[in-house]
Amino acid sequence: MTLFDPPAPLAERLRPRNVAEVVGQTHLLGPGKPLSKVLQSGRLGSLLLWGPPGVGKTTLARLLAREVNAHFIQLSAVTAGVKDVREAVIEAERERGHGKRTILFLDEIHRFNKAQQDALLPHVESGLLTLIGATTENPSFEVNPALRSRARTLVLQALSPDDLRGLIGRALSDERGLPGVSIENDALELLSRLADGDARRALSTLEVAASLANPVTAQAVTEAFGKHLPQMDKNGEEFYNLISALHKSVRASHVDGALYWLARMIEGGADPLYVARRVVRMAAEDIGLADPQALRLCIAARDTAEFLGSPEGDLALAQAVVYLALAPKSNSVYVAWKNALNAVRDSEMLPVPVHLRNAPTALMRQQGYGQGYAYYFDDPAGSFAQNYLPEGVELGLYQPTGEGWEARAEARWRKLQHAHGAGLSDPDDTSPS
Repeated sequence: MTLFDPPAPLAERLRPRNVAEVVGQTHLLGPGKPLSKVLQSGRLGSLLLWGPPGVGKTTLARLLAREVNAHFIQLSAVTAGVKDVREAVIEAERERGHGKRTILFLDEIHRFNKAQQDALLPHVESGLLTLIGATTENPSFEVNPALRSRARTLVLQALSPDDLRGLIGRALSDERGLPGVSIENDALELLSRLADGDARRALSTLEVAASLANPVTAQAVTEAFGKHLPQMDKNGEEFYNLISALHKSVRASHVDGALYWLARMIEGGADPLYVARRVVRMAAEDIGLADPQALRLCIAARDTAEFLGSPEGDLALAQAVVYLALAPKSNSVYVAWKNALNAVRDSEMLPVPVHLRNAPTALMRQQGYGQGYAYYFDDPAGSFAQNYLPEGVELGLYQPTGEGWEARAEARWRKLQHAHGAGLSDPDDTSPS
C-alpha cells in the first residue's frame, strides 16, 4: 500500500480478527454449538454456509481456516472455472507436501454449474481439499446432491438490530473504524433498521453518512442510504418465498398481508407482468366459481399493468389483489381438474362411446358413429338419459362449495346430477344468473 492508495472500505477494515469478534451467529458459535465444537476438536470438515448477504460467511471461512492452521484459497464462482479449481488442487498438493491442509473457500458456490461442481468432488472426497462453500441460495436446489452429501450445511442468520447497533458502536470506537465520529440515537435506530440484517450495508452507509455529518444524523443516514430496495434475488429462493407469501395471504383473505407482500415484490424489482400472471392464477385456483368476475378483473389488471407500466400500472395489481383477498374462496374447479387428470393418468384410454363420436364421413356413419345421439334441444330427456363417460366408468370429480356465486350454482348442479341419473328434463328454472 502506498500514500496514493485509497483506504480499504470500513467493512473490510473492521473484519473480525478472531472468532470472538464475530457479531451474531450465536446459534453456531455459542458454547456447545456446532462450530464451537468443531473448533474445540480441531477437525474441520467441508461446509456449506447458507445465509443472506452481509452476515459474515466469508469472514467465518477465513477465521475457521486460521483457527485450524490451514492454508486458505479463496475463489468466487462468478469468475472462477474448472481451470481455477485445477490450480487450487496443485496448490493444495504442494501444501500437503509441507504437512499443511488446504481449505478452498468458494464464494457464491451456487453459480458453479453441475460440471464445475463435479470437478470438486474427487478432491473433496479424498480430503485433499476441505471445501467451504458460501451461498445466498438454498443448497437443496443449487448444489449437486453428491457434493451436498459430502458437506455439512450450516444456516447463517441475518443480524438482529441489536447486533447491528453493537457493530456500529464498534465502528465508532475501534481505531480501525471511524474514531472521533459519533451518531445520534435516532440515526442509530434508523440505520440498524434499514440495514436489513446486513453488516456490510450498515457499515457502508455509516461511512458515507459520517462524511456528510458529525455527529451522524438521521437525515445523513437517509441520504447515504439512498432508496431502500427490499432484498430479493429475482431468480432465488427469496423471490419465491415472497410470491408464496402473497398467494397464501390472498387465499386466507388477509388484505394487509396481501398488499404488503405485493409491495415487497414490486419494490424489490419483480417484473409486474410476472406478478400479474400469478394473480391471474390465484383467481382461477383459489377464487374460482365463488366469484367468476375475479378472473376477468385480474386479466384486466394484467392488461393495465402491461399498457401503463410501472408505477401507474402497479395500482391495477393492487386493486386485483385486494379484490381477490376480499372475494369468497372456492378451489372446487382446481380440485376437480386435478381429479380429472389423475383419473386419466391412472386408467387405460377407454374408447369414446359410439353415440358421442363425430361422424363427418359416410364411412363413419356406416360404422355407427353418432347413432343414437339425443340432441339436447330436440330431446332434453333423451339427452340426460345418455351416458357421457366411457362404458363402466363412474366419476365424482366436481364437488361445489357453498361460497359466493357457487352456492347458487350448487342447487342446479345437484338437480343436474339427479337428471343425468334418472334421464329427467333440464331443470331450467334453477339456472343461476
